Amino acid sequence: MAEDVVDLCSALLRFDTTNRGRGDSAGEREAAEFVAGHLEDLGITATLLEPAPRRTNVLARVPGEDPSLPALLVQAHLDVVPADPTEWSVPPFSGVERDGYLWGRGAVDMKDMVAMVLAVLGTWSREGRGPRRDVVLAFVADEEDQGVLGARWLVEHHADFFAGCAAAISESGGYSYRFGDRRIYPVATAERGTYHLRLTARGRAGHGSRRNDDNAVVKLIGALGRLAAHRHPVRLSPTVRAFLERTGAALGVEVDLDDVDGTLARLGPVGALAESTVRNSTTPTVLRAGYKVNVIPGTASAEVDVRALPGTAEELMATVDSLIGPDVVREQLEAQPPVQAPIDSPWFDAMAAALRAEDPEAVVVPYCMGGGTDAKAFSALGIDCYGFSPLLLPPGYDYRAMAHGVDERVPVEGLRFGTRVLDRFLSS
Repeated sequence: MAEDVVDLCSALLRFDTTNRGRGDSAGEREAAEFVAGHLEDLGITATLLEPAPRRTNVLARVPGEDPSLPALLVQAHLDVVPADPTEWSVPPFSGVERDGYLWGRGAVDMKDMVAMVLAVLGTWSREGRGPRRDVVLAFVADEEDQGVLGARWLVEHHADFFAGCAAAISESGGYSYRFGDRRIYPVATAERGTYHLRLTARGRAGHGSRRNDDNAVVKLIGALGRLAAHRHPVRLSPTVRAFLERTGAALGVEVDLDDVDGTLARLGPVGALAESTVRNSTTPTVLRAGYKVNVIPGTASAEVDVRALPGTAEELMATVDSLIGPDVVREQLEAQPPVQAPIDSPWFDAMAAALRAEDPEAVVVPYCMGGGTDAKAFSALGIDCYGFSPLLLPPGYDYRAMAHGVDERVPVEGLRFGTRVLDRFLSS
């Protein structure tokens, strides 16, 4: 049985759990069976649940010393996005260690977290230790699509398993950013909401050579152009405001909340963490119209990725309607509200303390994720969800380019650092 976090992560990276969406997936079964087998070897009962063939979720519970305390949920997804081997320096499912990194699809998104949690559990087993409170484990399928075979399915069909969980941790937080000689560790306490829209314009079909003042394509293009060109106003959520104020104070950078864009520029690479979360966004991504170049179609449609900050969804949809105008119909395909967890809480304080115990110079700040995670599903159960998957990153390493990128890799020493941090946090 693999025990070292590097060996565990390498083994997980060798499982092809590619999720192409729309039901096209390699499946998580082998990776899930590996995780479940490791848990069983440690004396932890694991349950495998498959809402569809090969789409496998793993649930387990590690009893704490004080069962009266609220439980903590640790959730991580086993699926990964596609990787084109012709673009990579190494085979994307090789799990090879090279130049101080582990390479492979899922190295930071997020099989590293799975490996770190398994390594902590192994350490507890060898040393006869355990957590202070119950730790509930969910290693899930389908996060890289819509979660309907993973977290969302579990919340709908197995909510009782998560009863008593007050908080949860998962991906996209707790990793280091360098600003000069300072290290900033952002912990995610919020996510923008996800609203996927279909816009449809209808007009008069006809010959492409003839004048047509009722062209569905032209109507749709006009609406999309207005949406894409619109600059949404700054809306500072509590998390983003705290990020700017606390990061600026720690780094000695002037923070002017009346000039947020200037403040982000002064914060440099650290400011890039917040640039997508000071405003809402409406991004056209899919177009469908026509079937022949000399035929004007009667219908044209587009899909738009809309992201909303906490408390702004109603205002944002009104803005969308005003921009697309009366000739375009809006249909909602997906609606996952924003996530907001308390910033000043014992959970956040414990995460910060665990980071500072391993890196005394750590500056720990809250931040808002521009995208989304399975936190949206679990927060529906009243669980406060945080992004906390700690890593110490070397200079020059572009963490944000790794997830879904070519040559995804995670630093070996960063993995070991994260394992020690998680051990401190989960133990306490």
